[in-house]
Amino acid sequence: MTDNPLSEEKNILLARRQSLLEDIAALQETLRGEVDMDVDEGDPDVVEREKSVALLETLQSELAATEDALRAMEQGTYGICERCGKAISPERLEVKPEATLCVKCQAEVDRLRRRGVMSTRRWNAEDYSFG
Repeated sequence: MTDNPLSEEKNILLARRQSLLEDIAALQETLRGEVDMDVDEGDPDVVEREKSVALLETLQSELAATEDALRAMEQGTYGICERCGKAISPERLEVKPEATLCVKCQAEVDRLRRRGVMSTRRWNAEDYSFG
């Protein structure tokens, strides 16, 4: 057993961060290498480029979440829900180590995003009333 019980989670997050950085760099390089396409011509490569851009945005979002979790570890708040302040279940952290919200709060945030009340980007607790 290690001295720091979070060391395994931290190693998982650091490995995930490195993998995301590599994937983002590779995808950015691919996108840079593509020639600008003429949408008016109905080029099927446009669809692939749009998929790549969407994937890049997803990877960047995952990277931000991973970095947030690493920052929470440094601050001693890892495993505590950013919204309600309760502990995030170990099962959730095992499946999604970058989670900063408990299952209940994540469901509420997702519901608000679907309704358009909240941005799909990172949420800020001061900007929304949760009560």
